[in-house]
Amino acid sequence: MSVGSHLRELRKRLTIAAAGVVVGGIAGFILADPIFQLLGAPIAHTGMAEGRVTGLNFTAVTQAFDLKLQIAVTVGIVIASPVWLYEVWAFLVPGLVRRERQYALAFLATAIPLFLAGCAAGWLVLPHIVELMLGFTTANSAALLDARAYYDFVLKLLVATGVAFVVPVFLVVLNFAGVVSAAGILKGWRTAILLITVFAAFATPAADVLSMFLLALPMVALYFAAIGVAFLHDRRRARALALDAMPAGA
Repeated sequence: MSVGSHLRELRKRLTIAAAGVVVGGIAGFILADPIFQLLGAPIAHTGMAEGRVTGLNFTAVTQAFDLKLQIAVTVGIVIASPVWLYEVWAFLVPGLVRRERQYALAFLATAIPLFLAGCAAGWLVLPHIVELMLGFTTANSAALLDARAYYDFVLKLLVATGVAFVVPVFLVVLNFAGVVSAAGILKGWRTAILLITVFAAFATPAADVLSMFLLALPMVALYFAAIGVAFLHDRRRARALALDAMPAGA
């Protein structure tokens, strides 16, 4: 395929992907108000429980509209993810060999559900974070949070927990690529558990440690599951190399 054909194919894929995001963004704009209410629910609940004035504050005339657009774009990207992921896949597949296609498909099929599971975990611990953080405000004071900053905080939390759940998949990919061995991954298990615990502690600064363990335990389990997959792959690769090294007719 010529360079011009590649560029035309890329333009076609980008156009379809962009159209999917636009359609998803329209749906996101319609759903922006109930989503915003869900985001603000932990703040309202904390205010009722502690008997203080709480809420989300808009500091500019256009900030409410800007935030609604930001929510619409975020939701649009999520809703349209099957479309633009397929378009990226369809553009890359012709340049991949069969084994590379299998690896890439396995990566997507594993990483996407894990990322969504991580986002769900972040959503579950969000109320605990809000409760603790608002607990630092002085007595008889109001907690009026900047709406844009609060939305950015929630989005970063969900993305961080989602990416954290996908890290074991990257370890498996590195192992399949021959960059790191299963023994090398296992060697750093103490450091990995420490980092997971620290991350979970920062992501769930609640008064009880239950939320921290609910987040940390799946991440530890995924880490050791990645080690198990890497060991199976290393064993299969070593067996294949041994067979190749045998003299013909042996």
